[in-house]
Amino acid sequence: MGIPRSALVTTAALAVAVLLAPVPAVALPGEPGGPADAPGRELRGDRDPVRDKGATDSAPARGSLGTARNALEAGAPSFHRPGGYPRRTALKEPAANPADKSIKLGLVPYHSIAPKLNELQKIGDRVSVEVAGKSATGNDLYLVTVTAPESSREAREQERMRERIENAPAVAARDAHLKKAYKTPVFINNNIHGNEWEGTDAALKLIEELAKAKDAKTLSLLAKNRIYLNVTANPDGRIAGTRANANGFDLNRDFITATQPETRAIRQIAIDKQPAVMLDLHGYVNGTLIEPTTPPHGENYEYDLFLKNAYANALGMEKAVNALGYTAEKDGVLPAEIPFRDSAEGWDDWPPIFTPQYMPFQGAVASHTIEFPMRVNGSSYDSLSVAELRRRSSINTAIAGAAMRATLDFTLTNRTQVLADQIETFRRGAAGEAQRPVSPETVPGVPGIGPEDVYTTTFPRAYVIPAGTGQRSSVAAARLVDHLVANDVRVERAVLPFKLGGRSYPAGSYLVDMKQPKRGIANVMLAEGRDISGDVSTMYDISGWSLGLLWGATVEKVSGGGDLRVISRPVPAAAATGYVAPRGDLKLRMDDPKELAALNSLLAQGVSVRRTDDGAAIVPASARKAAKVAAERYGVVFAATKERGVALLERVRVAASVTSGEQFALREMGFEVVPVSTASLNAGFDWSGADVLMVSTGLNHAGLTQAARDAFAASGAGFVGIGQVGAAFGKAAGLISATAVEGNGDANGVVRVTGAGGPLTAGAPGHSFVYSPVWFTELGAGVRVDQSYATGNPLVSGHWRPTAGGTGGPSDAAGRPSIVSATGPGGVPAVLIGTEPLFRDHPKGSFAQVGRALITR
Repeated sequence: MGIPRSALVTTAALAVAVLLAPVPAVALPGEPGGPADAPGRELRGDRDPVRDKGATDSAPARGSLGTARNALEAGAPSFHRPGGYPRRTALKEPAANPADKSIKLGLVPYHSIAPKLNELQKIGDRVSVEVAGKSATGNDLYLVTVTAPESSREAREQERMRERIENAPAVAARDAHLKKAYKTPVFINNNIHGNEWEGTDAALKLIEELAKAKDAKTLSLLAKNRIYLNVTANPDGRIAGTRANANGFDLNRDFITATQPETRAIRQIAIDKQPAVMLDLHGYVNGTLIEPTTPPHGENYEYDLFLKNAYANALGMEKAVNALGYTAEKDGVLPAEIPFRDSAEGWDDWPPIFTPQYMPFQGAVASHTIEFPMRVNGSSYDSLSVAELRRRSSINTAIAGAAMRATLDFTLTNRTQVLADQIETFRRGAAGEAQRPVSPETVPGVPGIGPEDVYTTTFPRAYVIPAGTGQRSSVAAARLVDHLVANDVRVERAVLPFKLGGRSYPAGSYLVDMKQPKRGIANVMLAEGRDISGDVSTMYDISGWSLGLLWGATVEKVSGGGDLRVISRPVPAAAATGYVAPRGDLKLRMDDPKELAALNSLLAQGVSVRRTDDGAAIVPASARKAAKVAAERYGVVFAATKERGVALLERVRVAASVTSGEQFALREMGFEVVPVSTASLNAGFDWSGADVLMVSTGLNHAGLTQAARDAFAASGAGFVGIGQVGAAFGKAAGLISATAVEGNGDANGVVRVTGAGGPLTAGAPGHSFVYSPVWFTELGAGVRVDQSYATGNPLVSGHWRPTAGGTGGPSDAAGRPSIVSATGPGGVPAVLIGTEPLFRDHPKGSFAQVGRALITR
């Protein structure tokens, strides 16, 4: 867990009243068992120690192609609906599933949740249930609201106050009626990792208690708060006993990209309900781990407001958990820990890919990961007795419940302060004010604050996403704009040409004015990020993620202050980008995943398409009708051309031994994907159904039988290898002569790259993503360099240090090839990629490099 911070801690039992002392001119006045599994413990209880690129439980994904389509196409419902509370919904009750993995633990199986919620809605008038969305396989996501009854008029007034807090925070800060009447929202998210079950059961117990309680404290709680509970965020994983959803995605890594329907549903809850306090229930770390976290802290937060509330709530939860009386000697349960207080590094809140790290950008001033202590998943699920598993799950459920109740007590006791800090978070953004660095003065009462906790940024005055800067940029710009809007970022579109920061922009360009309440999430997505390699020795997960650099759109930063003086209009969505030239043959650039998807849709219809030397596609004039359909569906541009092309393109079927995120990205581009493994190849895989083998994980050439090797060699299938595993397979198979050098395995982030042009990288962006970066040396005859790491320090943002031996750092990678290709025996094309162009379905601007590698023959 790192070095204890005990030298910085004056006392662990500081009074909450001291912790919540108002900051001058900012805050409003306050308102009157068996043994553990092992002697050590995991760093965070949920990191894949091998290759944490996506899900740890299912690579490839368990879901069908239909589940991938569901994830790509399904949106989340808005909760701005008329009517008061309660809002009763007669939930459809699924058929009983005796294979549900919850049953062995004595927990509530998914099929029993809807009947239970239907019963709870009948208890009085406090419980409302809505379907918040659907999982990848179509299972319902249940959002429960527990609050005192509201008439339709009262509910509309609550919504008006919520809107005022976000959109007119300076006015809200002076609104005495709002401070008195607004119901402070609390959000409890459960079971986002499917095999971390117990939060769901604790939530159901809490709902029932609140529905039945008649004491004055509960009545006051429900009169002054709305409590929202996402009963299970991952029903597919709950049923199957897997960490990931049915598409193989770790949903608690998906909050910047939002590829999955479950993630988008949570995002919509955050936007529409605007929780001030939030819990995310996980397992398993012994003792119970309660955030806030160690450095580095996300630089885009109003961290002084957040830390004050999060630390105070953590102390209350710690007290409640320890008061349950579990001990190491009697139950195997260690005392609770708060990383900010008890550890130096290793459990950071730097990347907002996690639920509690995303929530502050939507208004939460205290949000926490809670890790209950007793492991019941993985090998424990299979090896321990049912009695022991149920003992452990009972302890975890009790601890989850204690954390929930303590959080409700905290919010009720400190609602005026919590509400004031939420308003202040939005007010600073709207006013464009500088952040307040954390210190003993700005966050009085929180022990151990030091220079290592200070992470701030300078927000630009605006960002511009220019119009008319090229076809790829227009397609990618539309994707980026729609994504910003989906995250509740305000985007405007210029009506007339304008000039900002000494640059001229055409009409139709998009403008993100950074004087807005949710500037934090806007900057998270659009900024380059920061190289934090020198700040800490280790990071828990990724350290760089810039959509501005990785999604293929042109994004320009505008510094300075003052009025923007741009005649513009707010946009609810990006303008349509699809276009087909009225005459002649058509050229479709292959620079964007949507263009690959459009190409594959045409090839699936039997359209004859040819490839140019620089990797574009030439579509004959006779296919203009099909091109119009593709242009409308994918938003791509078919320009007029006289080019003839150099080679015929064919529909490609991909045999893939890849991660879930990579498989998902391939299907997003319209490729037919057949997952393969060592076992399936050795069993006699039919290569007539595959044109290319793609390998990034799980396949070792030495593990194949001679018959399987011969079958692959005789198939004539092309080859694409990603990372060390893919490169090793390609070399061992004799397809390409190159030595892969692996850098620091913990390194990740956004890197600068330079392309050599040609069919693979012409038009590619100048940035890519790395995770355990690889480069290539000792290139054999005929091996071409298609892309290289930039010279100097290629890392733009992220964490990439040399290893303990002084090697494997960014300086060793500088100038080295990152993508190489060759024509192997029998004319078989082979490509090796040392970056991670499909990582978790995220770096959209690099997808086409893989797509081109698959189609180029």
